[in-house]
Amino acid sequence: MQLLDRTLAKIQPVDEAFLAQAQAKLDNKTKPQGSLGLLEEMARRFAAINEDLSPKLGAKVIYTFAGDHGIVEEGVSLFPKEVTPQMVLNFLRGGAGVNVLARHVGAEVRVVDIGVDYDFEPAPGLIIKKIAKGTRNFAKESAMTRDEAVAALEVGITLADQAKSEGVSMVGTGEMGIGNTSPSSAIIAAFSKCSVREVTHRGTGINDSVLEHKIAVIEAGLALNRPNPEDPLDVLAKVGGLEIAGIAGLVLGAAANRIPVVVDGFISTAGALIACEMHPHVKDYLFAAHSSVEIGHRMMLERIGVAPILDLQLRLGEGTGAALAMGLIEAAVKVLNEMATFAEAGVAEG
Repeated sequence: MQLLDRTLAKIQPVDEAFLAQAQAKLDNKTKPQGSLGLLEEMARRFAAINEDLSPKLGAKVIYTFAGDHGIVEEGVSLFPKEVTPQMVLNFLRGGAGVNVLARHVGAEVRVVDIGVDYDFEPAPGLIIKKIAKGTRNFAKESAMTRDEAVAALEVGITLADQAKSEGVSMVGTGEMGIGNTSPSSAIIAAFSKCSVREVTHRGTGINDSVLEHKIAVIEAGLALNRPNPEDPLDVLAKVGGLEIAGIAGLVLGAAANRIPVVVDGFISTAGALIACEMHPHVKDYLFAAHSSVEIGHRMMLERIGVAPILDLQLRLGEGTGAALAMGLIEAAVKVLNEMATFAEAGVAEG
């Protein structure tokens, strides 16, 4: 747990003075003040995270964490768990939604096997860091041991540390794991005063009767395990997922290394929520990519205190929304860096 403790100790709040200085620089550009709206907010936050009023734009990397879930035994998903390794292979071939959108914005996709019930051969773009071959069924027992949860968190932290050493300027989160909306709903229900019904939706597209069953299974799992909302690691271990833990670790590591981290949808935000519950200043480094169709996502974003950049009715995961948002964040930073001032352009100020 030493790496986790060291990482938490490194996380500092973003300096408000840098936010103000970046806004002053934006206000001197050839435009009415505030006229680029949320692009200006993205630009000033990116600058403040980097503590640089002319921040450099380098490599963008999306980490798509993959893991299986014992809760699938309860029939809560439309797809069998065999789809998880099949989709990982699709990622590695470059054929998935995240691959297409990452190519569009010039981002690299790195797939992390942190808990798939399948033995992959080494392959370009695949990082094998398997903690276990999936979680256990949290309707019957704890999904993970506390040690497994810490190990998975530290996988994500290590990847963030490596990204820093490589000079990566922005990281994104993504995931793949059949059944992973159930632990995500359980996590937000555990932390909030919302009922399971208020935070649970159709995932891959289940019908009404399966949705009712899914709600009952999650309620039973929470009643059995009684995760302690005052102890985020307890929540993660009892009802979480290995890929959710990896994402939480990546987010913690990004915050500790002052790397902007773009969080995808419902499952990725479950990981980000765990990270934010572990340290209050983590949210300073987060960009919420989009608002998912999954109904529990809004509650997660509200609890963290961040607003989504996009609302495109997405519910795919993988890092697809993160890829799109990365392009907008990069555009915002280019405004800060490249747009002429009134003096440079010879334009009279209002």
